[in-house]
Formats: sequence, C-alpha cells, structure tokens
Amino acid sequence: MAKAFFRLQKFLRRTQFLLFFLTAAYLMAGSLLLLQRTRLVLQQGSRGASANQVLPDGMAGVGILDPRMLQNSRASPRLLVGMDAMQELALDQQHSPRWLVSRNSELRQLRRRWFHRFISDQEPIQTAGFKAMKPMDEHTGTYMGCFSDDSRERTLKGAVFYDLRKMTVSHCQEACAERAYTYAGLAYGAECYCGNKLPVTASKPEECNSECKGEKGSICGGVNRLSVYRVEELRAGARRRRNVIYRGCFRAPENLTDTFPASLIQPNLTVEMCSEFCSKKEFPLAVIRGQECYCGYPTGRFSLHDSADGLLCTGTHNTSSTADGKYCLVYQTPVQDTRCTDRKFLTTKSKVFVALSSFPGAGNTWARHLIEHATGYYTGSYYFDGALYNKGFKGEKDHWRSRRTICVKTHESGKTEIEMFDSAILLIRNPYKSLMAEFNRKYAGHLGYATDRNWKSKDWPDFVNSYASWWASHVLDWLKYGKRLLVIHYEDLKQSLIPKLREMVEFLNMTVTEDRLLCVENNRDGNFKRSGAKQKDFEPFTQEMKDLINRYILTVDEALRGRNFTGLPREYVPR
Repeated sequence: MAKAFFRLQKFLRRTQFLLFFLTAAYLMAGSLLLLQRTRLVLQQGSRGASANQVLPDGMAGVGILDPRMLQNSRASPRLLVGMDAMQELALDQQHSPRWLVSRNSELRQLRRRWFHRFISDQEPIQTAGFKAMKPMDEHTGTYMGCFSDDSRERTLKGAVFYDLRKMTVSHCQEACAERAYTYAGLAYGAECYCGNKLPVTASKPEECNSECKGEKGSICGGVNRLSVYRVEELRAGARRRRNVIYRGCFRAPENLTDTFPASLIQPNLTVEMCSEFCSKKEFPLAVIRGQECYCGYPTGRFSLHDSADGLLCTGTHNTSSTADGKYCLVYQTPVQDTRCTDRKFLTTKSKVFVALSSFPGAGNTWARHLIEHATGYYTGSYYFDGALYNKGFKGEKDHWRSRRTICVKTHESGKTEIEMFDSAILLIRNPYKSLMAEFNRKYAGHLGYATDRNWKSKDWPDFVNSYASWWASHVLDWLKYGKRLLVIHYEDLKQSLIPKLREMVEFLNMTVTEDRLLCVENNRDGNFKRSGAKQKDFEPFTQEMKDLINRYILTVDEALRGRNFTGLPREYVPR
C-alpha cells in the first residue's frame, strides 16, 4: 500500500512540473506573438499617422467624442435649472453613449502605440554605423565640430527648441538664424540650442552619435554633446521674420548702468544698430536713450508694467532723443529670454498629488507652459499626447501617477477620478471660446484653425450639443468632489498674468523670484499660439446654441458662488 502511494506521489510531482513548464511555454509564445502583431500594426499606422494623431489632447475626458462618430450617435442635451439636473445629465453621458466604449478602447491602443514608438526612438545608435552619419553637405551652415555640454551650465545660452520627432540640422539653423544667433547646436537628436559664443571644450567626433529624429543619416549631437554649426545669413524672405518689436516708452531707471549689464554709446544711433548690438550680447531688450544703447532683461527695477505717454519719447523708431533723459524707448530683440527655460523632474516624489483640471480648449497647455517656466519643473498629464511631448513637454512620457511632476493635466470628471487627487487648480474659460478652441484643435491640431467647411458641416452643431453640457458638468463635479481647489479663470490669467501665476505657484507650495516671473511674462505665448488664417467677425453659434450655453453658464455661476468662489467673469454671463 505504501509503495503504491509513493508511486502516485511521484507521478503527481512530475505532472505538476510538466504543467508548470507547459504554462510558461504557452505564456512566452503568446507574448512573442503579441509583440510581433504590435510591430506590424505600428509599421502600418506610422505611414499615415501625423504628429497630432499620436494622441489627441482630449481623447480621454468624460464626455469626449470624435465629431465624426456623432453621425451615428446624437446626444439630446437637456437644459438645466439646478445642480441635481446637471449631475444626472453627467451620469447619463458617462454610461449611455456607445462612443464612450469605443473611445476608451481607442485610447488604450493610442497609448500602447505611443509607448512602443517612444521605446523604438530610444534605441542607441550603433558605433559601427557612425561612418555613414556625418555632417551632410547640403546644410547651409558651417560645421564647427562636436563639443561638450553641461545641462546645469549651458554652453549655448540663447534660445532653446525641442522637436522629438522632426528635428533636423536645417530646422535648428533656421530657428537660430531668425533670432539673430551666430551658432546653432544640436543634442540628443532632438534638442536645439542657440548662442553667439562658440563652446570652449571640444569633444571627440565619435561622441556626437545621435541621429536626428527627422533626418536619417545626419548627426544631432549626443548625450551631453553638441553638434555645433555656424549659422549662415538667412535668405531675404526669412530675414524679414527677424522682428524687432516696439514695447513702448518708459521712464528710465535712476541708474541705467546698474540696471542693464551691457551698453553702447554711438553717434547717430538707430534702432537697428542697438538691436543688433543687444542681440549679439544675447539680451532680449534693447533700450535707447538719446545716443545711448542699453541691453538687459525685464527686472524688478525695470518691469515694463507702467508705460508712459509716447509723446514723452520724441523722435521716430529709427532715431531717438528723449525728453530731458528721463524716458527711454524699449524694443524686444529676436533673442529669447532664457532665465526661465530650464526645467527638470522633481528629485523626490511629491507628497501632494495636484491636478491641473480644465475642460478641453480652456488653455490647459498654455497654463502648463506658464507653470513649468515659473517653477522650473515639468508638468505631467493623464494622457499621452505625442504632439506636446515632441515640442518639449517631457512630462507627457512620465506615468501620471509617478509624482515626479509638479502637477498633472486632466480633463476628467466624476467622483472616482477627482478623489484620486489631493488638490487641484481648476481652470475655467468662457464656454463659447472653449468650444471653438477645442473644435479648432480637433480639425487643425494645437496650432491651426478649422476650415470654413468644418464649421458649416453637421459636425459643428453635434459637437456643441454634446460638449456644452460637459463644460458645465466638468466644473460642477470638481466643485462637488474636489478636496482643495484653486479656481482660476482663463481671462483673469491672461489679463493679470503675474499676480495670477504667483497665486498658482504658491498653491503648488513653490517659491519663485520676481525676475523669473518677469521672464515667464516675457515668454508668455510659448510655442502654442495658433497661427494661420483666422476668420474675422465669425459667429458660428446659432440662437438655439446660445440659449443652451447660456443656461449652463448661469448654473455654473450659481454653483461657484454657492461654494464661496468668485462667480464667472461678467463677459460669460448673458445680458
């Protein structure tokens, strides 16, 4: 009996090991098959996908839908007269539309696609292929060599640009030339730095081994290494973009030499002469008083907040002589103010998990630009937007729960999503402006405008009917479930940037200098100001749309006041 039991026990042990081995083999085979299928999908999708399709900014918000899907699924929004009705509408929108299920599925696919593309972009370049990667002859600039670069103390201290998908040597050279810089340096295959002084420390040529993201076979620096080019003179058409902007007439500070680091005294001084001198010195401001030219930055002593009557500064924009030497003319040179462009991830995990919440089209990307440059730390995102990551928002690649970013962008609403955060900055914008901005983004990306055909199509009224109610439910949910809120109105931030930005920075428990805030103000637009043909005096909203939106405005205004917040700005409220 004992012998039979021993044989049975031995057989079971062998069977258990065999089952374990077969299970492991099955899982490995499935994983390899999945990776192979994913690579095929990526290869097919990358041929037709643009940068803006990597991950649309608002894809994962509650109530977000692709307007093209609305042809098969039309929402029937209800007019609200109170908070309870709005909450019911938000719940209906979360669970009933069929596009919500497909949206979540598409979001997962986009995240996976973006992640695999990012991993493939990080593959190191083999040294064996270095010989084929040499500075290409068709670039107009002169290649100066490979130089070392320290992120803590930049060698080229001028303007900084990122394009983690399409950076080329020519693109970097043109960007630096437009801003009157002499040298253009590229690093990490995607970063462009400008300056007027050639780096001192040369490195071995083979240490610049990163291929340009947008130009195969061409070198764009390396890890802490710069491929430096001397910029050639721009073509006539491009040279006109090297603008010198008139900032106004201001009272001169008491001691100009203490206020401004560089100066020049020149008979028959002109604006062009002063601007060229200050550009070569890498200063964003050119200040003219008579025959004196001063270069510097906006500071506490000279903030450019209180302009004087232009009549006090006599002369023209070509020559200047000021009344009794008390006033001066100020011009913005093409040089970028770089005192606030350095950014990094938090060195230790944040103890407070802060959201930067807004409805799509409410200026969340712009607010992130301001916060990053004011604090010096990256912001994160609940989503993965490749277009934003490619332009320098490096927090996009970080997991939104990593706590390595100063705050996290989100368009989400609902009790569960909101209560994950310890506190939040709630950014609110006029719904009329928000709806138009989000519609523009969906059809023309972050920087373009939708065409006249888009506005006149069936997609626009369907878009308004679905999104207008979400604008209101988003604010109401955050007012109801948010633990600690700072409400910021987009219009107030735009009009009083420094006071409102200081309020946001203090809410994030950060301390910044006045000079850094002035630098942010000097770079307030960033790289995400829309360009292109904007329609003038265009009114896309019908009276029926206005009646719908106005009821939502009144509901949100009442809710804000009920929570002891300032109501909506007067321009929101219908009269």
